[in-house]
Amino acid sequence: MAACAFVALGVWQVHRLHWKHDLIARVNARVHAAPVALPPSRQLASEDRQAHEYLRVALSGSYQPGQTALVRAATDLGSGYWAMTVLVTRDGRKVWINRGFMPDDATPATARRTVPSGPVEVTGLVRIDEPGGSLLQANKPALDRWYSRDLAALSTSRHAGETAPVFVDAQKETAKEPAGVTLPVPGLTVIRFPDNHLSYALTWFALAVLSLFGIFLAWRRAGRSLA
Repeated sequence: MAACAFVALGVWQVHRLHWKHDLIARVNARVHAAPVALPPSRQLASEDRQAHEYLRVALSGSYQPGQTALVRAATDLGSGYWAMTVLVTRDGRKVWINRGFMPDDATPATARRTVPSGPVEVTGLVRIDEPGGSLLQANKPALDRWYSRDLAALSTSRHAGETAPVFVDAQKETAKEPAGVTLPVPGLTVIRFPDNHLSYALTWFALAVLSLFGIFLAWRRAGRSLA
């Protein structure tokens, strides 16, 4: 019966609503928590990496300017690029860092010139890999055109070797910055979860009521025709 199907879909949306609100609460708690150490790469790779997304972490080490790439971005500051650079931590791990937003006229060469040459400390949010490209455009490594933060492809392109299976969106970077260059703008991570489940649930329940009303009208007409 259609009404039963509509009710089942409405109940499912209610469950999704509770799940989404729980997710938003957990993410908000992570984003505003004190930074912690980045979990080991083996742990990040073996567990559900979404369980670590938006975890606030602190890292220290040195950037590798030659392992820098620009990835297409659309932000509140307009269209441009994310400046991605590999950080080698003090314990030897390699982690891609999204240092922040650069405008449309940026080039990989200008991005490399913004990279500090000495020790650096980064506080930021863990993000999960974005393989393949964007919804509309595939990455083109041979042309050095990137539309998503595809860590494996970026690492291969920049001969970075094995890197962490996640990257970090920088919120704050502490280092001796190069003089006379426009630095990437950090802290632009978009944390937005569509939350339309209540309206979807109400729509399904309304359809269920309409279906039952239609059945009632059909039954009533049938009763009159037999009278």
